[in-house]
Formats: sequence, structure tokens, C-alpha cells
Amino acid sequence: MKTPRPDGLRFIASSLFFICFLYVLASISELRFDSLLKFGRCALANINMPSAQLYNSSNTLLSSPIITSLALNSSSNDEIRTPVGAKVDVKFVMCNLTKEEQEVLVALEIMRYDDIIILDCEENMNKADDDAYFRLQNLVDSLKPFHREDLYYGYVIPCSSMEPFGHYMSGMGYLISWDVVEWIRESDIPKSHLEGPEDKTFGDWIKNGHRAKNRFNAKWSMYNFPEPPTKCTHELWPHTIAVHLLKNQEKWIRTLKYFNVTDNLKPSKLYHIP
Repeated sequence: MKTPRPDGLRFIASSLFFICFLYVLASISELRFDSLLKFGRCALANINMPSAQLYNSSNTLLSSPIITSLALNSSSNDEIRTPVGAKVDVKFVMCNLTKEEQEVLVALEIMRYDDIIILDCEENMNKADDDAYFRLQNLVDSLKPFHREDLYYGYVIPCSSMEPFGHYMSGMGYLISWDVVEWIRESDIPKSHLEGPEDKTFGDWIKNGHRAKNRFNAKWSMYNFPEPPTKCTHELWPHTIAVHLLKNQEKWIRTLKYFNVTDNLKPSKLYHIP
């Protein structure tokens, strides 16, 4: 029996180490922190907040930036196709981290996507989810005719209503102009009413402050997933802006397949997907 040469053993050991390193690196790059949004949104704080800014086709900032409250999946940056005629920045805003696991997971999310803003405040949001799929190009196109001031845009509640001034916009995702954001920071009305469902509480602020004179109900471009059928659901269709209540992987897969999200997958010798 031949005794393995020392340089051969070193080569085998080095190769195994390199393969293990690649495996770990690939595993880290594929992490998807679906629970990240459960860390919550930020409590009301007397500080300036960033916005999702919209630009026209000449890359000029429109008269007033717009901020949105979107229940986006935390890995959504991979699926975003840059909208035509706008520059959209997706950011998740939260208060100070309080657990070691949050520090690690949020840091990895920042390293991977650079989409996290952490404000110096104490979190008071006890629940958040990531069950909505937004089609940014359709969202951008739908905003073009609207005012850039005192704007409140979304899916009006209750489901049977088409009247944007009757109640409030659903927490699946709503949009307000920057002047309304500044009013929230400066007004005493929000500071005195911090308890309750986030979307309804926000609607109370707007109502009591006599704000959001420009409103738009985005039904039925925004709707709940078609199953089980209710007054809030709609069949998937091309003019969709947002699909809500994607509570499991099967619903996500059906939605993403309908909108051909993977059409731009680059060909490669490393995989074969029919």
C-alpha cells in the first residue's frame, strides 16, 4: 500500500476547507429574514424621518416627496425592477434594537440590502407582518396625476366602501405626502393617541387634524388575495398595485408566478430551471 504524499494530504485538506468556506458563504448570502419586520416600526418620535422619494423622468425631485407605509416582504429588494420615470428607495424604519438576535439579523440585512433605518426611540409597535406584494411600476404610474401635498392614498376601509373620505386606508399599505409626515411630527394630536390598530389610529389623526384633503381610493388595484373569497378579495389581474394577505408560501408562489417575477432570471450553466 502506498503512503499518501504529504503534499497530497495538504491539497486534500485545503480543498475540503475551501469547499466548506464556499458552502458557508453561499448559505449566508441566501438568508431571508422573513421575521425581520416583526421587530416593528418606530414609535412616534420628534425627529425627521426619511421618505420614499419620487423623481420624474429627468431625475428631478418632484415638488414634494412621498412616504409610504408598506407591508413589504423583507427580501423584496431582490424582486424590485427599477420603475421607469421614478427613483424609489425602499426603507424599513424601526426603533432601537433590544435583543442580541435582532442586532445580528438586522446587521446582516443592512449588509445585504442597505434598507434599514434605526431611529433613537423606544419601540411601541407590537405586531407587524410581511404579507403584501407591491408592483412598484404600477404604483408609480398611478401617482402621476395626483397632488404632491396633503395626499392620502390607499385601500379604503371597509371593503365594501369606495368613499376615500368616509373612514381610513387599510394597513396593507398606504401613502401620504411629506407635508403630512411633518404635520405628524409637529402636531400634538398624534402624541395624545398612540394606542390601537396602526391604520385606524392613523386615520383618527388625519380626521382630528383635518388633514389629507387630497385622497384616492386605489381599489381594485389593491386587494386581498382571491382565496378565500370575501368582500375584500379580487382575482389577480394585470393592473394590480398590491396583493395583500399572502400568509403562506403557496399564496406567494401563485402571486409571483402570475406576475412573471422570475422572467428576468439570467441563464447560467450552474442551474437549469424549466
